Amino acid sequence: MLLKLNHVKSEAAGITQEVTAALYVMLEEGQITQEQYGRLRVRLDWIQYKENFRDPVAAAPADAEPGENAGGNVDLYLDTRQIAPGSPTLRADLLKALARATGAGADDRFYLEEFKTFRSSIAWHFNGLYWRRLDDWERSTGRSYETALPGGQSDGNLPEAIADSVGDFWTLLQDLDKKRQLPSEIFVLEIGVGSGLRCGRWLDRFKAIDQHRGTHYYQKLRVLLGDYSLATLDMSRPNVKDHIDLCSFMVLDALNPLKTLAFLRHKVMYVQTTNMYDNLPDEEILRRDGHFYLVQSRCFIPLEEAQRLCAQYGMGLDKIRPTMGRMLEGRADFLGHEPEDEARGMTFWKGIWSAIRLEERLVRFENLPDSPLPAALDIVKLEEILQGTPDDLRFHLNSGALESFTNTLPLLHPRGYLQVQDIFVTNLNAYSMGFYGPGKLDGSIVNWVNGALMKGVAERVGYDVHFAPFRYRKGSKTSILYTSPRE
Repeated sequence: MLLKLNHVKSEAAGITQEVTAALYVMLEEGQITQEQYGRLRVRLDWIQYKENFRDPVAAAPADAEPGENAGGNVDLYLDTRQIAPGSPTLRADLLKALARATGAGADDRFYLEEFKTFRSSIAWHFNGLYWRRLDDWERSTGRSYETALPGGQSDGNLPEAIADSVGDFWTLLQDLDKKRQLPSEIFVLEIGVGSGLRCGRWLDRFKAIDQHRGTHYYQKLRVLLGDYSLATLDMSRPNVKDHIDLCSFMVLDALNPLKTLAFLRHKVMYVQTTNMYDNLPDEEILRRDGHFYLVQSRCFIPLEEAQRLCAQYGMGLDKIRPTMGRMLEGRADFLGHEPEDEARGMTFWKGIWSAIRLEERLVRFENLPDSPLPAALDIVKLEEILQGTPDDLRFHLNSGALESFTNTLPLLHPRGYLQVQDIFVTNLNAYSMGFYGPGKLDGSIVNWVNGALMKGVAERVGYDVHFAPFRYRKGSKTSILYTSPRE
């Protein structure tokens, strides 16, 4: 058995000993065989997200080596934050998870889908629904998206951070002006504009500096505000009203900005995004013993919770999926046409989202019909990026963020740059010491972004990626990524 302590929380020291002792007893009493025990891999996480997709004890079966007993390889995942010291159910939970992983589990889950890569999971349809109906969610919960963030506000809106961003951009424009290389139109793009508050403050600051220094760059700005939904863009207008003549609002696919903005290829001087990459479709992969595995998942609701929802809404279990399907289409009346049905619908949405969990399995790359890697990455490059990391490493692929990144770079002017404020894992070894998602943030999904992988991909397409700490809020987990063309 291999035991991996995947965090540095001293509070969980006692739990670690209890887990080890419980597994020893299970072996001695014949509840698990010596073969099972010898091939078991146990990972102890500390999940910092109050809302997440994990049971306290979960198990994922892994594809076996040729000739090995199928179902013999199991990864056990324990959230030491959810397991109370001295838990009387620990051994029963361990046995239950192992039984399920080997195909002998109890029929106590209501499945919402079949196994697939997490990027294709129904969980991301919930995420999309949240952003399309953000106003409805905020009215129902009584709080805004920003108040749900750590610190109660977006790091992107902090005045000092905005001032430095404007200063850097103005300096670039001044340098281009001195060299007579300044374009007649200066294109600025913000992807994931949200409320528009940051963009409005950025333009306020830029206009003030431009007027103070007499450079006349402000009137040359062409500001593009892109977001997932028209409703969000409409919400952003009041915060940029003082600069509305400079602004264009675009419904934009964050995964492929180039598709909409191909006419601006090599023309955009500055692209900015905040807390967007961590909310793009993602999956995880595992490198172990010279093999790569894709983490496949399927969403489920504990059967007891599904039955409670059915009783509350007067429906049978067979009605949950079609009702949920109508909800995910964005229909406010998916529970009926009466005025009170919309409020009941919001309660249903919040209840089912809170109840959703993920069941996982590990599938070898060679057993998949297609490569799970995005176009900008292959096995050779991945192995190169992973040099110097532990042999047994599970990490985010962040295929959505990589896709967005590589489809944004072609928009940049030769002297232009991309700046991203987000939560990045900049050293792959960090995945051996912490849990980085997926977690639930209100009605959306949050994952840390594999910055080390992004850096390797950027090098392949001719850019260097740099990371700077976010020094504007004490305790912030945000980093600032910015690009520069490779020499």
